[in-house]
Amino acid sequence: MAAPADAHSRRGLLERLFQLRAHGTSVKTELAAGVTTFITMAYIIFVNPNIMADAGIDHGAAFVATCLAAALGCFLMGLYANWPVGLAPGMGLNAFFTYTVVGTLGYSWQIALGAVFLSGVLFMGLTFSRVREWLLNSIPPSLRFAMGAGVGLFLGLIGLKTAGIVVASPATLVKLGHLTEPAPLLAALCFLSIAILEYHRVFGGILISILAVTLAGWGLGLVSYGGVFSLPPSLAPTFLAMDVRGAFDVSMISVILAFLFVHMFDTAGTLMGVAQRAGLVGEDGRIHNLSRAMKADSASSVMGGLLGVPPVTSYVESAAGVAVGGRTGLTAVTVGALFVLAMFFAPVAGMIPAYATAGALIYVAMLMMGGLAHIDWHDHTETLPAIVTVVMMPLTFSVADGIALGFLTYGALKLFTGRYRDISPSLYVLCVIFIAKFVFL
Repeated sequence: MAAPADAHSRRGLLERLFQLRAHGTSVKTELAAGVTTFITMAYIIFVNPNIMADAGIDHGAAFVATCLAAALGCFLMGLYANWPVGLAPGMGLNAFFTYTVVGTLGYSWQIALGAVFLSGVLFMGLTFSRVREWLLNSIPPSLRFAMGAGVGLFLGLIGLKTAGIVVASPATLVKLGHLTEPAPLLAALCFLSIAILEYHRVFGGILISILAVTLAGWGLGLVSYGGVFSLPPSLAPTFLAMDVRGAFDVSMISVILAFLFVHMFDTAGTLMGVAQRAGLVGEDGRIHNLSRAMKADSASSVMGGLLGVPPVTSYVESAAGVAVGGRTGLTAVTVGALFVLAMFFAPVAGMIPAYATAGALIYVAMLMMGGLAHIDWHDHTETLPAIVTVVMMPLTFSVADGIALGFLTYGALKLFTGRYRDISPSLYVLCVIFIAKFVFL
């Protein structure tokens, strides 16, 4: 009789923690939703360490930091906010971290982590106050959508460059690479495989494609077998390795703001979208526990800086778990538990080649550009700043510069077309900051 009593006790505890009956769900459904969400976002386990390694960070430590930061974020979201949302280091933000802050601007990855930490602290401060809502509402929608699309285009260029599909050219800056070589071909195959599988809604299409292309590379002798299971690598190389003092530099203001803005708007869009699908919107239009969900997300970002990864953010892939029936934080806790389990598969992550993750980067990048559909293309004072933002991110190889140029274009067009009332006070302040950046830095 002890076993049934223990099972009943566990169900009672889960009911008290997650209010399963009130949300019309069950333990079985929540566990299935958690597994679904994890599989749809598990590609980050392979992609993020490869990108972090390009910044000079130890691959094994980056792998553990990715899993651990994701797990802690999921646990916080599930237990504090009771939302069915998975979190992990943000795509696009990791590329900005490595290829702009470290690669182009020349800062050490420790200082870049310091900037991540400071942006997370700012995000927490904004989230725990009403300033967040004021700032979210004061940035025009066209620029919000443009930021997400621009990060996508930037990420896509990185994926194409990593795969060797586009290469440097002294005459034209970039040109088509040698598509007869294995790496570009396999990256293109990975992208097409993901697109086809996702179109047919095959469960875990991105993960399946990455692993399939890795196996193809192994068959061609391009990948060396390194095993499947092992104890997690040491986190010591990245844990608390951030250089916050180094990030307290005037030239880092735009970097910190870029981390903050992209993270904040991406999080807001993801959480609101998932809330609609999960039935978390009340009859009065208010979203249940939205403030707690935002606080959990912002706190997770700070933890990412402490562990050694870019800002941790809510994943839109959580909608897959919601579609299976996930309605409570038990879904998120399940995702977190699976990220912890994934730490024991470090050899698999170490075998994933860059061309396999490049195919996933290109696919995710194209999805991120979907925000352009929400821009008013009939109003040039809205359209042109958005285009400047989107185009200049990859062309300057900097998310921060793209945001700055887009905001300045918006302010100038509104001001000199007589529509200065469209400019919010906060936008004026940001434009002054960005002008100072270009003039003095």
